Amino acid sequence: MSSNSCHPNAPHEKLKAPDWYVSALMMDRALDAILRRVKKFDREHDIPYLAGYSRDGKTIYIDRHLPKSFMFRGRTIDVDRFLILHEEVEKTLIDQLGLHYLHAHQIATRAEEAAVNAQRVTWKAYDRFMQKYVKSIGDERLQKVPSDLDLKPYRDYHDYDLLQRMEQHMEHTPGLGAKLKDELKAYAAAFREQHEVERRHATSTRKRAAVAPKQGAAKKAVEKPATRKMTVKASKRTGS
Repeated sequence: MSSNSCHPNAPHEKLKAPDWYVSALMMDRALDAILRRVKKFDREHDIPYLAGYSRDGKTIYIDRHLPKSFMFRGRTIDVDRFLILHEEVEKTLIDQLGLHYLHAHQIATRAEEAAVNAQRVTWKAYDRFMQKYVKSIGDERLQKVPSDLDLKPYRDYHDYDLLQRMEQHMEHTPGLGAKLKDELKAYAAAFREQHEVERRHATSTRKRAAVAPKQGAAKKAVEKPATRKMTVKASKRTGS
């Protein structure tokens, strides 16, 4: 981390505009400030979706198989700083402001994109590089998951299939802590119950939708003869 604590692209020179103006240089300095406050940085584990954080927020994890840099238009682009920014912003918004993961993730991604663009790198090129190394939660390469990994992102994502795969793989994942396994089981059980409730609700809704047209047709069939009888009686009364 020490080599990234002060980025060469963020020199301490006077800006041409006020400090509070939006600028790539000031964005770079802000990123440096965040990196200096990271208490612990870990690149020794397998992390679903490339990066994450510990439950107490003191450790930022980046997947051990993700290369530390990629080439863009002849330049070597370090990627750790962008992922650390995303995770720090996301974790802070969740813990300090109580935001839902999906909302915090949106804001953190915008910050990450701004930092990438500040380095004169296109988001498309950066994201294309990242997607090549993404591991889903059921990936067989997830062999070394940290025991204190915060699971809120995976829980709040509300992906039942994802949780199912997680449950299937966790018993065969060496090094997975007992607490983490218990938490995973609890999340999987909760999602299984929620999924069953949603399934029953959807089935009930479909049945009601199927019955409604039949009831409507039966009602019309009953009403039509009555209408015809009334017409006949009226005509008879008229003719008398």
